[in-house]
Amino acid sequence: MARRPKRVERDNHERWLISYADFITLLFAFFVVMYAISAVNVEKYKIFSAALTSAFGKQAAVKPEMAEPGGEQEVLLKSLVDRRNARLGERLRKQQEYMQGVASGLNQAMAAQIASGQVSVTSTSRGVVLEINASALFNQGEAELQSSSIKTMSRVAQILGQGDQSIEVEGYTDDTPIKNARFPSNWELSSARASSVVRLFIEHGVAAARLTAAGSAANRPVASNDTAEGRARNRRVTVTILSPAAAPLEQPPEQ
Repeated sequence: MARRPKRVERDNHERWLISYADFITLLFAFFVVMYAISAVNVEKYKIFSAALTSAFGKQAAVKPEMAEPGGEQEVLLKSLVDRRNARLGERLRKQQEYMQGVASGLNQAMAAQIASGQVSVTSTSRGVVLEINASALFNQGEAELQSSSIKTMSRVAQILGQGDQSIEVEGYTDDTPIKNARFPSNWELSSARASSVVRLFIEHGVAAARLTAAGSAANRPVASNDTAEGRARNRRVTVTILSPAAAPLEQPPEQ
């Protein structure tokens, strides 16, 4: 009797597909569960989105069913808008009080010079402007502050040092050319005079980061240069305490 040949078992090289299919199935189930537990409540999202849009000044198109009178969304919208308006109103009130206080303080500190016509204090859309005739601060053709003006300007510095608004100091000349070893033109003279005022302010407590000095030479005259009186008026220094709306934007630091 002949013996049956022994069956030879072959290796199954595709058994890994079963494990891979199980892994993919479990992974799919995991993501389905994750999506289910993180699904957004659409109605609440719409209410929140509409509230934020309205609070920041842009009217949102809200469907009637989402804005029932007295509903949760209406209360939320009104609360956000009221709080925003209250903050803006309080900030504006404080800014106005500060600017009014600056103008009042400058009028008191410079009362004698205002009475003599050497100084003026005005409020403009840019802020409070203190205009000082150059003859009250400097000798002719010079940029060093006169000793008699330092006391008065130090009182101005004390007033300005109490706030945090930006301050622009600008020097102006008449159209009479100047040319010497120190000041080759009116640009250098007007800039140096503005810088002298800025240095005094810093020495008396005004933060340097708030200050800007500029010279405009004979540009933007306030009177005709055809007369001695007009030229005297054009030789001046202006100190502008900028309102927040007019303050220059802060530049990002260079990388």
